[in-house]
Formats: sequence, structure tokens, C-alpha cells
Amino acid sequence: MPSTIPEIPELLAPAGSFEKLVTAIHYGADAVYLAGQKYGLRAKAGNFDKPGLHKAVAYAHQNHVSVYVTVNIIAHNDDFSGLAEYLDYLGSVGVDGLIISDPGILRVAQRTVPSLSLHLSTQANVTNCDSAQFWFDQGVSRLNLARELSFAEMRSIRDSVSGELEIFVHGALCISYSGRCMLSHYMTGRDANQGNCAHPCRYRYALIEEKRPGHYFPVSEDERGTYIFNSKDLCLLKRLPELVAAGFDSLKIEGRMKSLFYVGGVVRAYRAALDFLRALSPASWQHPETIQLPDHLLTEISRIGTRDYTENFFTEMPGSSEMLYKSSRFDQPYEPVAVIREMTALPYVELRNVLHRGELIEYMTRGSDITTVTVAEIIGQNGRSIERGNPGNNVYLSFDQDCQNFEPNGMFRRRKNQEG
Repeated sequence: MPSTIPEIPELLAPAGSFEKLVTAIHYGADAVYLAGQKYGLRAKAGNFDKPGLHKAVAYAHQNHVSVYVTVNIIAHNDDFSGLAEYLDYLGSVGVDGLIISDPGILRVAQRTVPSLSLHLSTQANVTNCDSAQFWFDQGVSRLNLARELSFAEMRSIRDSVSGELEIFVHGALCISYSGRCMLSHYMTGRDANQGNCAHPCRYRYALIEEKRPGHYFPVSEDERGTYIFNSKDLCLLKRLPELVAAGFDSLKIEGRMKSLFYVGGVVRAYRAALDFLRALSPASWQHPETIQLPDHLLTEISRIGTRDYTENFFTEMPGSSEMLYKSSRFDQPYEPVAVIREMTALPYVELRNVLHRGELIEYMTRGSDITTVTVAEIIGQNGRSIERGNPGNNVYLSFDQDCQNFEPNGMFRRRKNQEG
């Protein structure tokens, strides 16, 4: 058992757009991953054109944050046209690493940008020690292990290899092996392995008998039908002490298609948890499995998710309790209100939901604290006070108390149905 405080791993956050990148960095990400307009597995995310990539890398590096770019499609011959030029551009703007799953793309990257760090995507489904060593022997510097592993299996791989290992700790789970799913392609023509997943695992399903078109029959006893592929989201927040003690190098959050508030909220919770662990005494690490995170961090993460949470394969094979059969998602009792764009005498915010004067809202600080304030006044850009602001409005807010600790890029939320 460790007699000193183990090294705290990198917190790696999704950046599906520049705004999400800024938010992830504001709330404590050590690194972000994103995609250009080709070769990534989230073609429907905002993604980044060449000027956008340059801007993203520059902003991240100014804030001492690393940038990894996904080039992790399962490539066909046509995909290699222009690939070398694209990789060369990524090298020229200073990205810190490439996330790759296809051996062919790996070879082109090694020839084109030999100085760039190469990270193996979870799409390559590394599930054993020999496979891990194989990829390190091919020149990969980091492996994102398959999500179908128990903690004991992860730790066994960690003990057997010396290269960097990355673990998914939070986010949506595909009903497929390491994300290699063909449902979308068969059902909609959109190939998930080329970045165009239509997410059919979140659809509602029912049976239909061929001689009675239009007559639908529930798959289960629930009369509404069922969501037979709909997994709960992964959450390993409680398991961070064990993951940190085991010596993993990076903890990754899924969510390039998720909202700004999801990205900021999840990064914020995991950052606070890792900072809590960093502050523990060496004696606490003698038995990392007994370390408990503060209850308020677990409460915070419960206010962010949309499908409830599962620890997936961490201790045992998942079963039906890890699925969400009755709906595509839960109704989350908290909702976003606004993002601070500038701090002058008053916060200048962009509203994300309707806001009324007199409402009680919560400011999400860096760290784990929440500042609850009442909206005293909403001031439009013309300087006039208004009773109500609408989504997309840019307004000034005043509160019933001092707001000096508020910062640009900080977020406000509220509990729904405050009258209850």
C-alpha cells in the first residue's frame, strides 16, 4: 500500500465546441479532447474548423491545459485522402496528442507527425495485458482501456505495463463493445463508426405484427413500450480513491454532444473530488478503498445526470439494474439559467432559460461551493429594468447580496418548480 500521497491523474474533459472548451477549463480540466471537421466520432458536435482549432489550442495553452484531437474513425480507403495534410496541420498548431483507433491512421500519423503523442482510443477495445503491451510496442504512448473491464482487470493491466493508461470515469455508455455499434448504420444509414451515430439505443421500441401494421405491442408489461437498449450513464466518482491509488494517468469524461451545463457541472464535481484527495494525509492512502468523498460531492453529481448512474463493470458484470427501461432519461430537478460573459459592476450574462425578477438561483463556483442568491433586478442592454429575461438575452443581473466572487464563464442554475 502507498505510504505517500499518490500522484493525482489528469482530468480530461470533452470539448464539443469552443464554448464548452472554455467552460471545461474554467471548472478545472487539465486537458480537453475535441475533433476537427473530419475523422472524429462525433460528427454532429460543434467541432472545429482550422481557424477554430488554432484558437482552441491557443486558449487552452494560455491556461496550461493540454489538447488532444480525435482521429478515431474506423477508416476506409477513401478516408486517407487528405489525412496526412490534416495531421500535419494539427502538428503545426501545437496539439498535444492524437486519439486514434485505426492501425492505418496510426501508421500515417507516425510518418507524418512523428513528434506527436499518440493515444489509443477506447474503440480499439484493449481488454488484456498482452494487447496493451502490443500497442505500446507499436509506438502508442497512452491507452484508453475498454469500458468493459472490472477494476481488478484494469489494475492488472496497470501493473503489467509502463505506458500511460486512461480510464473513462463518467458519461454515456453505448450498447456495444467499446462503442463499435452498427445499429445506427442499419436503421438510419448513419454510420456510428464514421462519427454519425443517430443514437438508436435511446429510442423507444415496441413490437409490430406483420399482418397488422400500425398495431404496436409492448416488449414488456409496461404499456408505454420500452427502451430496451438504454443504459444508465457511467459514474465512477465514488471510485476515484481506488483509481488514483492504482496509478492511472488520466480520468476521462464523455460528453462532446452534451450541454454546456453538463460539461461544466461534471468537470467541476470531479475536479473538487480530485482536489479533496490531493489534500489527504499519506496515512489515508494506506487503505484507499475506505476513503469516502464528502457527501455534498455525491449530491452535486446527482444534480447533473439525465439517466441515473451505473458503475458498469467496475465490480461485477452489469445486469438489468444498470438499464433505464421506462424512459429515455430522467427528469432532472435542476436546470441551467445563465452563463456569465463579463464581470463589470454587475454580472453580464447570457440567459439559457426564462428568468424572472425575484427568483432564487444558484451560482456554481469553482470548487464545490454553491452561492444561492435572489435576483433583485434584471437590466436590459438599453439600461432599463425588466421583469423577465428570455433565453438568448444578454442582460445584467443584480442580487440581494455581494457578488464579488462571481467570475466570467461561471454558471447559474436553479431548482425547477421552486414553489414546491
